[in-house]
Amino acid sequence: MTRILVTGGAGFIGSFLCERLIEAGNEVVCADNFQTGSEANIQAIMGSRSFELIKHDVRVPLHVDVDEIYNFACPASPAQYQQHPTGTTKTAVLGAINMLDLARKVGAEILQASTSEVYGSSTIHPQPEEYWGNVNPIGARACYDEGKRCAEALFSDYRRQFGVATKVARIFNTYGPRMQPNDGRVVPSFIVQALTNKPITIFGDGTQIRSFCFVDDLVDGLIKLMKIQSAVAPINLGSPHECTIRVLAETVVELVGSRSPVEFRPLPSDDPPKRTPDISKARRLLDWSPAVSLTEGLGKTIRYFENVLSQRCGDNAQGRPSGAKKPFPDLSFSDD
Repeated sequence: MTRILVTGGAGFIGSFLCERLIEAGNEVVCADNFQTGSEANIQAIMGSRSFELIKHDVRVPLHVDVDEIYNFACPASPAQYQQHPTGTTKTAVLGAINMLDLARKVGAEILQASTSEVYGSSTIHPQPEEYWGNVNPIGARACYDEGKRCAEALFSDYRRQFGVATKVARIFNTYGPRMQPNDGRVVPSFIVQALTNKPITIFGDGTQIRSFCFVDDLVDGLIKLMKIQSAVAPINLGSPHECTIRVLAETVVELVGSRSPVEFRPLPSDDPPKRTPDISKARRLLDWSPAVSLTEGLGKTIRYFENVLSQRCGDNAQGRPSGAKKPFPDLSFSDD
């Protein structure tokens, strides 16, 4: 049995990771300060003998005897990290230092949850790992972007200087159940707006290019990355299938059966026009690529938010807006 620490394990991605690691026969220690995570996310595994929960802020050193560490502790949505910018940078940097020191001390392998934000407003499309990025170091998003870039530098230096077995995953847009309704990221925002028949707010003209990876696929990639020995440099994990923000909004409205109109608003500063990963390295080294289509993943995510809204507002057609299609169809067709 491998003993594994997941920081930020009560968060959106971290909670799914904890579940999958336990299902594979591992013992999991979840460390979370619950700034953005939730005990509801880990409720299903709270009673497991293979699961231990520690309320802890990674800005403070931690000692636990583990074989592997997944470092996921950090606010991830712009709404969250821009509300606490200095705290976000400290979490990214001090958290990386403390977890790397722990890995060095106990001889654990460690994986850093980095981000596609390290590429900034990319001048190359799609973005390969060799691209150094085009990031505004003093903008509103810099607390997260530069915090993650510094964490990557620390992971590289700890490997070179101390021989720590480090891995870095550059995670592109990921979505799925357990995202917060007020998360601020585009998928939960569109779904909640569509389910409540409110205007779908698009920032800019909607031609921005993104790609969306379902959380189950991402967790597969993370576990494969931890197990491989040859992954020294960062590796992109995300969907290579492109979608404009306008098309995403239209797709969500259609799947929900909503009457929501589209409403355009000014584009925030430093919002990248194109963000899609080159995953050729992940395909070659990890034998990994996403398997869940956008429509299938959106269907699962919509059903989750229907339940969330029905619990908050009472059972009004399971949270579905009046006039929406019922029951919600099984979605298994391709989004190509």
